Amino acid sequence: MDFEFSKHQKMIQKEVRRFAQEELAPRYQEWDRQKRYPRELVKKMGELGFIGVSVSQENGGLGESFVTEGIVCEEISRGDCSISMSTNVANHLCGGLLEQGHKEAKDTFLKPFLAGEKIPAFCLTEPGCGTDAAALQTRAEKKGAAYVLNGEKSGITAIMDADFALVFAKTDPDAGARGVSCFVIPMDLPGVSTQSYEDLGCNAVVRGSLFLQDVEIPETYLIGQEGKGFKLAMQGFDLSRILLCLEALAPAFVSLEETLDYVKQRQAFGRPLATFEGVSFPIIEHVSLLEAVRLLCYKALWLREQGRSSSKEAGMVKWMAPRFSTNAIRDCIVLHGHYGYTKDYPLEQRLRDVLAIEIADGTSQVSKLVVQRELFGRDFLPYNYRYYR
Repeated sequence: MDFEFSKHQKMIQKEVRRFAQEELAPRYQEWDRQKRYPRELVKKMGELGFIGVSVSQENGGLGESFVTEGIVCEEISRGDCSISMSTNVANHLCGGLLEQGHKEAKDTFLKPFLAGEKIPAFCLTEPGCGTDAAALQTRAEKKGAAYVLNGEKSGITAIMDADFALVFAKTDPDAGARGVSCFVIPMDLPGVSTQSYEDLGCNAVVRGSLFLQDVEIPETYLIGQEGKGFKLAMQGFDLSRILLCLEALAPAFVSLEETLDYVKQRQAFGRPLATFEGVSFPIIEHVSLLEAVRLLCYKALWLREQGRSSSKEAGMVKWMAPRFSTNAIRDCIVLHGHYGYTKDYPLEQRLRDVLAIEIADGTSQVSKLVVQRELFGRDFLPYNYRYYR
């Protein structure tokens, strides 16, 4: 059993951390206040190979392992944990889907996506269904050599800056999860419109709703086979949830590192704050919990590399990582005193941004249901499990 990254992975880790520290961290707060998606930095990330890390070399990616993809996501998140929600987490989902597409779709969307020239959006959630994703209402009707889509998607990351969207729609409304298909839709088509949200955090990556009204696309924009879209989405979530957790952990670790330095220097009653157990013990507890969850994240990625299921581990880390990370960042704010409560420090923004991860790609509650299914078996799930077989 080896807990060390390879020399190749350490080299990538060092390079991505340098990029995050020099290019992302200094403007993290600026992008939040301006609500501006830094397309120029995304293009640079594409040029450096930081987008679609696990996409096969045959399809224009680096063909790196899932563990390496996790390393890139974690290091990017040390500099900006909101931009990684789009450039690493959603991009993992979109990249994996586009690899299943027709050659025309790959040429039109996958190549510029990997280069950081086109921004994707992953569109599964709807106003009436989030956790119960198979109950979606968006429809795709086959008409000759085309599909016509109608419906609404909600809570979509980076939808206001996206150039194209991966949209899940029912091609067979009576088939439940087996009637869901996936399509790629350019955002400049007639009948496509959007509406932005005012969110608590991740303000540089503006979320919103997508509206489709008689949107016609060629049949070559179908991703995979008809009726296989839900399965593709669930397979992607097993990995994206782990990446989300690394995205949550990274800013918590950075916050703890900053707080550790601060309490060593800050004096009270004639000695450093770090000498008081009420200060040092909470930091120790947070580091212990976060390090344990981080190891479980990389174990889960390793399991997928071995061709084994990571569903249980993904469910475990998905409820733990964002909760433990927000707790840690909150205590870091308090340990900084009234300075920590100001916007001069990035702590409050990290707290707002990481809170989003408790909801993204499945809430803490549904993550526990995934673990329940893996531990107890489908017969002991509290919902109609046959619907999802």
